[in-house]
Formats: sequence, structure tokens, C-alpha cells
Amino acid sequence: MSDHSPSSPDFESLYVSHHGWLVGWLRRRLQREADAPDLAQDTFLRILRRSEDSGMPVLREPRHYLATVAKRVMIDHFRRQTLEQAWLDALALEPEPEALSPETLSILLESLREVDAMLHGLGTKVRQAFLMSQLDGTPYAQIAEQLDVSVSSVKKYMAKATEHCLLYRLETGQ
Repeated sequence: MSDHSPSSPDFESLYVSHHGWLVGWLRRRLQREADAPDLAQDTFLRILRRSEDSGMPVLREPRHYLATVAKRVMIDHFRRQTLEQAWLDALALEPEPEALSPETLSILLESLREVDAMLHGLGTKVRQAFLMSQLDGTPYAQIAEQLDVSVSSVKKYMAKATEHCLLYRLETGQ
């Protein structure tokens, strides 16, 4: 086992020395303080995964590093919450469907999270063009008109989005 393995003294020391501080830091920034321990854990898991690939970095300012990673975790958390709320709001506008089981609801929300993660990092117009085409079946000419771009731009957007999704699936093994 190398010195930079996830269970190295560096990682363990970071966790033991700064976990409590990170939870407090997150509590001060979250509307729901109860989310802080979970987001702190997600922060350390992200660091752990990153250290598996490239080793644990030498940290001169560990709290600054933790805050930077935690901010990214919070952004992902808020984006997920926004996506889930938008879906629930849209669902509430629909006529009363048959009741969804908790399992079905969980699967649907997880699928939404996966699609959101897959499309994360694409530019706004690229994402819009892809969703209009894939979800609504909107023709490229109509997408171009709505986005105020050329049809060739829409084709480039679609190629970029498709490549992005394929790379995401390869990286995540899905």
C-alpha cells in the first residue's frame, strides 16, 4: 500500500482533525442544518475517491481545500434539490395519476439525477437542444429557430451532447 492510499495517515488525519470543523462550516451555510453531516461525509468521500486515482495531495491549508470541495458538493446538492422540486412541481400539475409507490418514485428521482449528472457540464444551448430533440422530438430547424442559432450549430450541439453522454457512461460504467 502506497503512502497516498485512501487509508493513508494523511487522509485519516485530515478526517479526524477537520470533520467536526467541516460539519460546523456547512451548518452555517445550509438552510437545513441537519444536511451538514451528510454533506461533510460526501465531501470526504469525494476526496477519498480522488485520492484513489491520484493520491492524497499535500495540503498546506486543509480547511481551505475542504471548503473548496464542500462548496462543489453543496452546489451538486442544491442542483439535485432544485431538479427534484421541479419534477415534483410538474407532477403536481398533472391530473391525479395512479399513486406511485415509494420504490417507483425513488427510481424516477434517481433516473432524473443520473440524467442531470450526465448533462452537467454541457453549455446551456447544447443542453437545451439535446433535451428538445430527445424529449420532445423537436426537429433541428425548429430548435435552431427557438435557440436563435443555425441548423449546423444545432447539429454540432447534438454531436457534442451525444459524445458527452457516451463519455459519461463509459466513465461511470453505466
